[in-house]
Amino acid sequence: MTEERKDMKIRKGLIVSSVFMIIAGILTWFYPDTALLAAALYLGIMFLIGGSGYLVDFFLLRSGWLLAVGLLNFIIGIILILNLGITASSMPVLLAVWILCVGVMQVVFGVDVRSAADPAWKWIMMAGVLGILFGLLILGYPAVGIFTISALLGFYFFIYGCLGIAEYVEMKKKKGK
Repeated sequence: MTEERKDMKIRKGLIVSSVFMIIAGILTWFYPDTALLAAALYLGIMFLIGGSGYLVDFFLLRSGWLLAVGLLNFIIGIILILNLGITASSMPVLLAVWILCVGVMQVVFGVDVRSAADPAWKWIMMAGVLGILFGLLILGYPAVGIFTISALLGFYFFIYGCLGIAEYVEMKKKKGK
């Protein structure tokens, strides 16, 4: 695959994921309780799928570690799904940690991209700084309630999607030069 063709696929993926982030943000504003329950269900399903993968690997490789991790993931997935209310109420903290991690990685990536003289660095850095700020805000004020946290999460998704579109436009301008 040529570099130009690979570039186009990356751009298409960036614009599609950015639009979906904007839609997710808007839906989170209108349905905050449903958004948290959906995220809790998603997390439980991901643990079930991950656990199933480890169990399949156990049967192929006969490793006790694979069996232990597979069973642990599978059991956690079942517990999360059977207790969606508790999972949803702890979801804001889990999401805050995830947002913080992604934000830090984006800042580090933005520094790398800036040193390569890529004009998209500023959008990557802004998304990273925004993620760090939102993650800290959610962790700092857990008592503000699930609905407020959902509103902040929806705003983060929306802005993240907008910044992704700005990055896409910047990349497209650079390609045109």
